[in-house]
Amino acid sequence: MAHPTQLGFQDAASPVMEELLHFHDHALMIVFLISTLVLYIIIAMVSTKLTNKYILDSQEIEIVWTVLPAVILVLIALPSLRILYLMDEINDPHLTIKAMGHQWYWSYEYTDYEDLGFDSYMVPTQDLTPGQFRLLETDHRMVVPMESPVRVLVSAEDVLHSWAVPSLGVKMDAVPGRLNQTAFIASRPGVFYGQCSEICGANHSFMPIVVEAVPLEHFESWSSLMLEDA
Repeated sequence: MAHPTQLGFQDAASPVMEELLHFHDHALMIVFLISTLVLYIIIAMVSTKLTNKYILDSQEIEIVWTVLPAVILVLIALPSLRILYLMDEINDPHLTIKAMGHQWYWSYEYTDYEDLGFDSYMVPTQDLTPGQFRLLETDHRMVVPMESPVRVLVSAEDVLHSWAVPSLGVKMDAVPGRLNQTAFIASRPGVFYGQCSEICGANHSFMPIVVEAVPLEHFESWSSLMLEDA
């Protein structure tokens, strides 16, 4: 999860998020080089008294500063489109979970099981145990098996919400009357935190998302225990 004074993204916990981090670094390097070149030209023009009469009206320079930005845009657009199609790819998910947004909590339904579903509320500050994070911990975590494709169907019961977990590279709007879908693969075990990313009312800041990725055998034990309790 994020920590104080952090400037970059959270550590990637899914292949898609790793690709997004690489694309971010790629685009940022291009922006850094462009900014450096522009700053150098501004300083050179301000600090020198010399004038080159061949630069004042030059077809060659016109061609260069027209073609070069087009090439740079292509270098940014191609990897961006690649990742966009990767994020839209949902092939043969091993598990499907329906996440329903409410004011102000999430409810989860494991559609591959007959009666496996629960509501996920934020744990109040006074009920936190040592090691839990304030405003981020929930009473029921969304448990998923690691290294397995998981499809998440996202919708809302009342107003607009947004189901987002930054370290998994997932963000999907929850729209009343509409069923959106996204997918992710948790590449390592861990607990990953997110929050509703759509301003949905007075308690918008108090409906966190907690995804816990565990090995498959632990997930099967957890699902069996949840079904027995139900």
